[in-house]
Amino acid sequence: MTEPRKGSLFRTVQAVLWAFVGIRKNADYQKDVDKLNPFHIMAVGIAAALLFVLGLIALVNWVVVQPTGL
Repeated sequence: MTEPRKGSLFRTVQAVLWAFVGIRKNADYQKDVDKLNPFHIMAVGIAAALLFVLGLIALVNWVVVQPTGL
């Protein structure tokens, strides 16, 4: 029987954020593959993408509402 993967929530969030940026050492990637649960990575990735999109929408709405002052 295989040992269950044990990875902290912080480590999972950190791995997903590094993936969003697109820079990652191969050794760190291999550690993540060995220790993190793929379902946790997918859940955090979906949540991070949703927060990113909502943040962009909020930023656009804030910019559009600002008076121009011209």
